[in-house]
Amino acid sequence: MTSVTEASSPSPPRGPAGHQPGGARPRRAVDHGAWFLVLPALLPILVLSVGPLLYGILLAFTDAQSGRTEPTQWIGGLNFRDLLQDTLFWESFRIGLVWAVGVTAVQFLLALGLALLLNQDLRLRWLARALAIIPWAMPEVVVGIMWRLVYNPDAGILNETLRDLGLGGGRDWLSGPATALPAVIVVGVWAGMPQTTVALLAGLQNTPRELHEAAAVDGAGAWRRFRTVTWPALRPIALAITALNLIWNFNSFALVYVLTSGGPGGRTRLPMLFAYEEAFRYGQFGYAAAMGCVMVAVISIALAVFLAGRLRGGDDA
Repeated sequence: MTSVTEASSPSPPRGPAGHQPGGARPRRAVDHGAWFLVLPALLPILVLSVGPLLYGILLAFTDAQSGRTEPTQWIGGLNFRDLLQDTLFWESFRIGLVWAVGVTAVQFLLALGLALLLNQDLRLRWLARALAIIPWAMPEVVVGIMWRLVYNPDAGILNETLRDLGLGGGRDWLSGPATALPAVIVVGVWAGMPQTTVALLAGLQNTPRELHEAAAVDGAGAWRRFRTVTWPALRPIALAITALNLIWNFNSFALVYVLTSGGPGGRTRLPMLFAYEEAFRYGQFGYAAAMGCVMVAVISIALAVFLAGRLRGGDDA
């Protein structure tokens, strides 16, 4: 009787290859067919982004120049050593930081106000939203040419308006050492504000109206509703778009190049303009590549800090 009972009792379950449950989990088989689905998106990134990046890093350790007949030589970190002592580059780096932070901060504040306005039930709201994104649809070269006409010292609309108001006129905004950088920042804010507005407006529309109505019923004013309901919902979007805007603005080239070409006297020479001049005006390809490596390193560190902050914020939540 005992033998029959023992034979009929179920044996404990066993995992694959005879392993007991609770042991090491077996490795999942890799689906090699999935790589064929990723390749169409991966190949352009490797060819157009990763490849040139690696080539630029390699070039930074050489004495590559245009027009030289001798073979390019490996010089190690000499370009970076010279770059550390180049006061003109670090001045352009400082200007780039002022430009990036100034444009990003002002355009975020203005875009936030515009997004809050466009989120209201206004007449012809669809037309206002369409007009708000027009600068985003314009190429940077066209924007630069248009604003050069606005800032024209003789026939520009800005100086003409100032003359009509009795506030003077005739100032050359893009050639004055004190006004060139602020004037360019204004153009950068105008050109980049629509994308920030669209991102913030999307976040506002995803915020449930019931939360605002409940806060209003509880007696919360407009500022308190914004602080306790609107901003917490917008905060992840605001952090993301601000980080992206800092990167885009720091890497700006076409807009400032068309407006001032880095002048007057280098007052608007951003790091990208400095690297462009070293490479294509003076032919110092290796030195310009070293500048690019420094800029990539700065952007990578900024991204790492941003992602670390986002991860900590997610863990705290």
